[in-house]
Amino acid sequence: MEFSLALGLILFLVLILASGFWIGFSLLAVGLVTMLFVSPRPVGDSMVLTIWGSTSSWTLTALPLFLWMGEILFRTRLSENMFAGLAPWFNRLPGRLLHVNVLGSAIFAAVSGSSAATCSTIGKISLPELERRGYPERMAIGSLAGAATLGLLIPPSIIMIVYGVAADVSIARLFVAGALPGAMLAVMFMGYIACWALLNPDKIPPADKGVSFFSKVYASRKLIPIVLLILTVLGSIYTGIATATEAAAIGVLGSLALAFSERSLNRQIFVEGLAAAARLYCMIGLILAGAAFLTLAMGFVGLPRHLAEYIGSLQLSPFSLVIALTLFFLVLGCFLDGISMVVLTISVLLPTVQAAGLDLIWFGVFIVLVVEVAQITPPVGLNLFVLQGLTKRDIGYIAGTVIPMFVLMMGAIVILYLFPQIALWLPSHM
Repeated sequence: MEFSLALGLILFLVLILASGFWIGFSLLAVGLVTMLFVSPRPVGDSMVLTIWGSTSSWTLTALPLFLWMGEILFRTRLSENMFAGLAPWFNRLPGRLLHVNVLGSAIFAAVSGSSAATCSTIGKISLPELERRGYPERMAIGSLAGAATLGLLIPPSIIMIVYGVAADVSIARLFVAGALPGAMLAVMFMGYIACWALLNPDKIPPADKGVSFFSKVYASRKLIPIVLLILTVLGSIYTGIATATEAAAIGVLGSLALAFSERSLNRQIFVEGLAAAARLYCMIGLILAGAAFLTLAMGFVGLPRHLAEYIGSLQLSPFSLVIALTLFFLVLGCFLDGISMVVLTISVLLPTVQAAGLDLIWFGVFIVLVVEVAQITPPVGLNLFVLQGLTKRDIGYIAGTVIPMFVLMMGAIVILYLFPQIALWLPSHM
């Protein structure tokens, strides 16, 4: 009976989501129907208490602050400065300016926390410039699509904050845990670009005229403030000087100062950035509230317990469990965005993950990495849609360009499992 009810509710949820209804309201609707069927408790009281408890966490205040920080910098000349500052350093490296996609995305990821924002911002600058210089379109699009996913892994990551709140794990430790895997993935992307360029030398434009070392340093001077901002935000967390929320406040103040120093901060930019961050946070907050209420309802149905018991009965090894969860999230990523995937599943999966002996910090990095892969898988790969808007290319063509990056990211998941200290070494020294 309980299984049939749970299956019916899942199908009901899929039907509502497929209709195009807002995700947050869809979750609330299914939770409401569930509570009316299975719980003798007053539904209104339960809903109010659950929603308030899930959205009033002090830890969660870091989320709108980091969102605002990213929106402020998105409206400055940061992306133009990055391309101009980074391009001279890669002139002699195999693949040349294609590497700017990767390193530029990594730098912007460290201030935006968003994959879509990274893809859009870097793409607006790099794709036209790479096309003008004669770089192959497939490599330009593919390298950007893969590298932009670093916005989810390199701290401060929005989705890590969501996971930390849902799993009751230290957000500061999650941020630190994501640094080395993010750097590893960036190096893997750059390594692939270099190997491809060496195998296809005729497809890479000739190097620009030689530039002296001092000219390179001078061209990169405008990157110094943003690098200092990143180091200040992450350094304050790593050293224990500030919590994630306090570091986010420092980041907002620093981004405002940076925008002001570049003379790109005015009343309109300030209001637009604040409004954009508020809209995005309201969307995320609604999803979190709906997921919390649905989780409560599913607890009454017994779905988390039954699922945990079922997976436990399979007696899967930790490796088999990781494979199963990877496939599960990849399928889920075909229909949902990353934040929805996390808030919908974490509370259900945590008992099983803990029973398997997996570290919750490591599991958070693993989840984010899998969600990164989902960002470039059709039909709901958000980065694919962003690139489609930038390039006006067919979604199938864009999906084809990211296949090598997809393979590399799956390889990164395997490496992370075989060598968990890549994610756990830095948090262990906090």
